[in-house]
Amino acid sequence: MKKLKLFAVLVPLLWLAACSSTPNKGMNEGDVAVEDLSAQTSGVNGQGNADGSEYGSETQVVVGEDDYQGNELNDPSNPLSNRVVYFEYDSANVRQEDQATLQAHAAYLAKHPNVTVRLEGHTDERGSREYNLALGERRALSIRQILMLQGADMSQFQVTSFGEERPAVDGSDESAWAQNRRVEIVYLGR
Repeated sequence: MKKLKLFAVLVPLLWLAACSSTPNKGMNEGDVAVEDLSAQTSGVNGQGNADGSEYGSETQVVVGEDDYQGNELNDPSNPLSNRVVYFEYDSANVRQEDQATLQAHAAYLAKHPNVTVRLEGHTDERGSREYNLALGERRALSIRQILMLQGADMSQFQVTSFGEERPAVDGSDESAWAQNRRVEIVYLGR
């Protein structure tokens, strides 16, 4: 009986390991890479990387972001300083109140063709992990589509979905969920 229980646990784990190690052959331009961060934590309660360093949205450093200390992107009165777009429950439709912000980002990207951005899609905790990864991807792709329609080039984008894995706010109420349903626009480099 003990061997049967062990077998029941090991078979799904081996299957998942085989699936996760399969290379992404045949990816075309525009395909989206989904990063699996299920084994990572956000650095809360002293948890972090295996080397003892903490990580999370507060401590994560993206190479190249140091170049963006200028007024235009960081001026609080400029719409470019807003780099988070929020979504309604179970939706990838961009809200009307975010259109001006996206127009400003599209104009900036069109004016600076060497600048690239990563669009990070996020969801709240409701729904399965797989569904939330797909929803985060749809949200990021909808932002990319709007920015491209307004002048940005496809080569300027990386699209990543974190699903529910990196909440902006902890909690299981509408206030927390509303802040977790988002796409973050991360400027990478020139």
